[in-house]
Amino acid sequence: MAEDAPSKVRPLDPRARWSELSLAERNAAYDNNAAVQNSAALIAERNEASGRLRSTLKSHLDLPYGERPNNKIDLYLAEKADAPCLVFIHGGYWQRNSRELFAMLVEGVAAHGWSVAIPGYSLAPGVSLTDIVAEIPRALDWLAARGASYGVGGPVILSGWSAGAHLVAMALGHPSVRAGLAISGVYELAPICDTGLNTALKLAEEEIATLSPLRLPVTPKRLDIAYGSRELPALVCDSMDFHAKRVAAQAPGRLLPVEGADHFTILEALRRPDGILVEAARRLLD
Repeated sequence: MAEDAPSKVRPLDPRARWSELSLAERNAAYDNNAAVQNSAALIAERNEASGRLRSTLKSHLDLPYGERPNNKIDLYLAEKADAPCLVFIHGGYWQRNSRELFAMLVEGVAAHGWSVAIPGYSLAPGVSLTDIVAEIPRALDWLAARGASYGVGGPVILSGWSAGAHLVAMALGHPSVRAGLAISGVYELAPICDTGLNTALKLAEEEIATLSPLRLPVTPKRLDIAYGSRELPALVCDSMDFHAKRVAAQAPGRLLPVEGADHFTILEALRRPDGILVEAARRLLD
């Protein structure tokens, strides 16, 4: 049985009057970089820390799981091969970023004896969102079949941030996944079509219907849904609505508001060994 959501005030959702908004206002509703005043500095620090850690952590890097250039996975090893594994899917609105830029997250769960796997995936406009969604199960297939030979063979908790959280929701049903942790996600795609994000994505009507988690049958596995209290209202509302849909279907999982966090600082809660999202990931093994 799903746990009740904490009592939180729902922000005003700009999509309630979407047809009245200008293109600039619609773009702003999803522009996390502009919404966070120091986003450029936060991103630069993340990238620098990831570059430094990626070169020093015990790992197997750039392992191909598919044929496309971005179909590679980085494995960060725990002391024990059967330790739990956090599989983390990066964000960037399905058109930016790469797996290398998120190695800084390894230290959070690694402090508790976990391994971490970070798969890359192809980006729009080079491929469609349908193609991107299909790549995550392929990475999970590869990890299930080959991970143990590289020292990663424990239970899998699937996590992701921003667009990666959407991909977590889509791949939660994979047989190797024990449970999921979706952070700051987008779970309804239709409004994206009315923003500049769709220039690269070119979403088709069928993709909106079949790739929007809020429109799909609920996967009954446990899924904790996290968001920052200072996130854009559209993302907060998506998280609340997705959790409510899962509660109505009696699917297990918590709604986890991270107080004071914005779209970028929320990752600190997964980066720090004592972070609330590290704790959440560990609890998903219960």
